[in-house]
Amino acid sequence: MERETYQTDVLVIGSGGAGCRAAIEAKKHGLDVVIVSKGLSYKSGCTTLAEGGYNAAFAYVDAEDSTQAHLEDTLRGGGYLNDPELARILVEEAPERLTELESYGALFDRQESGELNQRPFGGQTYRRTCFQGDRTGHEMMTALKEEVIRQDIQTVEEVMITSLLQDEGGRVGGACGISLPSTELVIFQAKSTIIATGGAGWLYPVTSNALQKTGDGYALAWNAGADLLDMEQVQFHPTGMLYPDSRRGVLVTEAVRGEGGRLINSQGERFMTKYDSRGELATRDVVARAIYNEIMEGRGTENGGVYLDVTHLPPEVIEEKLETMLLQFQDVGVDIREEPMEVAPTAHHFMGGTRINPHCETNVANLYAAGEAAGGVHGANRLGGNALAETQVFGRRAGESAAKNVAKSNFELNPAFLEEEEGRIKKLFQEGDYYPFQLKKELQEVMWNNVAIIRREEGLKSALNDIHVIRDKMARMKLPEGHGYNQHLLDALELENMVLIAELVTKSALIREESRGAHYRADFPKTRDEWKKSIVLNREGDVKFIKR
Repeated sequence: MERETYQTDVLVIGSGGAGCRAAIEAKKHGLDVVIVSKGLSYKSGCTTLAEGGYNAAFAYVDAEDSTQAHLEDTLRGGGYLNDPELARILVEEAPERLTELESYGALFDRQESGELNQRPFGGQTYRRTCFQGDRTGHEMMTALKEEVIRQDIQTVEEVMITSLLQDEGGRVGGACGISLPSTELVIFQAKSTIIATGGAGWLYPVTSNALQKTGDGYALAWNAGADLLDMEQVQFHPTGMLYPDSRRGVLVTEAVRGEGGRLINSQGERFMTKYDSRGELATRDVVARAIYNEIMEGRGTENGGVYLDVTHLPPEVIEEKLETMLLQFQDVGVDIREEPMEVAPTAHHFMGGTRINPHCETNVANLYAAGEAAGGVHGANRLGGNALAETQVFGRRAGESAAKNVAKSNFELNPAFLEEEEGRIKKLFQEGDYYPFQLKKELQEVMWNNVAIIRREEGLKSALNDIHVIRDKMARMKLPEGHGYNQHLLDALELENMVLIAELVTKSALIREESRGAHYRADFPKTRDEWKKSIVLNREGDVKFIKR
């Protein structure tokens, strides 16, 4: 393998909302910054797919709103499992970060008065979600991309990072990975490294996530010795598209319910108030379980979903505020002005992730994390609209901390490390019995059947067993060698990360003997006070807990 090498002060892994904001901040310190992404720059993250909005307590629509109310909603929504300091930082800094986005060129919807418009979202006491129609994330990414280009920050795309570079003392000094178009090793030497790789929605066969989200950042952090916390907390967005198969899991934004959309079962009943007095605007965990329950009890549609109906809304409201949804469904022959959408839950967001402090530092020297790659901000369940805010608040903090670290960072690269990594990847090419994509599918089915919306001890134990069987099969993977782009190699590398993270999610779900937020144990249906603590896992062994 040829080796291409980049030398930089700050390496940012991931080019979504958190990665771009981190890079912009680090660049302000006059440093060399490189952004690397597995897919195309700016397009392979989930920020660009986010539709509904960005929470900030400006109180432009509801004058009674405040950062304190936003904090209380975030903690209550998170089942009080949030790191309270991180949650406080989120709500206090979100408004200023949105104003910065506007200075980069982002346009948010406004009222007649000229002040920002704000819509209602699930689990929130007041209307505080700022938006641009139903394509808020896309608007943010367009502005962030313009700013990254204006700051002349280098971007490298289509490189899958396979491991962090570490010295004898465990300090991180960059990363290395495979150039997907050429299958060659690429090395990034850096004083500070930021993981902003998003989540792991593709552990499941139905997900709203971008194709690249296979838990790479969690695996990189874990393998480097970083703590991961609350990995059992996986949010299923209540509403994803159901068909055709090519659209399965594609997000149907919460803005549809925010604008007055109604959930109806196959018997024509509007069912949400049976489960929660807040109806369609209950928190995502509640709505997802309610829909799942309706389907499991035989009140689902032929395609295995429920209806989401906006036909009672004036057509001009749908055309203006839900334009993306209108086009998304028209594309498959459904006019949402005249007929309901069919929806079902879809794997959406990991509340858990790499443990960080308020400066986005991990427990590993020179390593930082931000956005969905980090855990603790959202607790057991994320409120819609808090993720886009999180990318900007903690992206900026990670960029600043990483920049300040550059002057004092020290690292000794061991060339043997690169030889080992190269050898490990070369060893994957072999004749075998299973293509990696087949094992990926097998893993996704295991996770969907036993580690999804409703969990039980026997199912979780069975899943752990199945995950270990898949890991054994990986020794007999069939991976043909070839020059240029090699999908089988990408699948194999992603599968290694997916199997590791699937195991951690399942182990953590077994440990938490209660139901809290997105984690619902049918055998422990109550939320228990003694479990008001985060579960911390580390590759060195012992499970630790942080009281909340």
